[in-house]
Amino acid sequence: MILLIAPVIAILLTAFVFQSYQVDGPSMQNTLHNNDRLIVWKLPKTWARITGHNFIPNRGDIIVFTEPKLSDFGQDPTKQLIKRVIGLPGDRVVVKDGIVTIYNAQYPDGLHPDADLPYHREGTDTAGDLEVTVAKGQVFVLGDNRENSLDSRAFGVVEAHDIIGKLVVRLLPLSDIKRF
Repeated sequence: MILLIAPVIAILLTAFVFQSYQVDGPSMQNTLHNNDRLIVWKLPKTWARITGHNFIPNRGDIIVFTEPKLSDFGQDPTKQLIKRVIGLPGDRVVVKDGIVTIYNAQYPDGLHPDADLPYHREGTDTAGDLEVTVAKGQVFVLGDNRENSLDSRAFGVVEAHDIIGKLVVRLLPLSDIKRF
């Protein structure tokens, strides 16, 4: 009996609670590197679906998601991406002169997430000149390696229903274990 129940439990845990991922590419360097092994927490997304709400992560969280328009960029549309949440519903995200600024009711004079948030990303190298207002049920994401990242500057905002979960732990390499 245990041989029948164990695989079912494993499938349910992977589908609804957590899942292991491997980083493929440089878009999140220097935070994450190619081939890093990660654990992504899916339970908040699962709970949001059960309760009929959108799962909206916090600003600065790193999320895994699907992007239906990836084929427009010559990418496999089933590929899952990992990026940092920069803009939340209600935010006006402005990229100008290499700097990202968030405007909202809490920050009417602007927030510079790369400098002001705990992840503190160095540099003013965010290419592009855009202004996007993030609607309800959406987030704006960027890779930490902005020079080599396909992100919301290209494909637009990410819909909440496309979010899979949020990064909680980097397991490998063992020398770089970290909780996020």
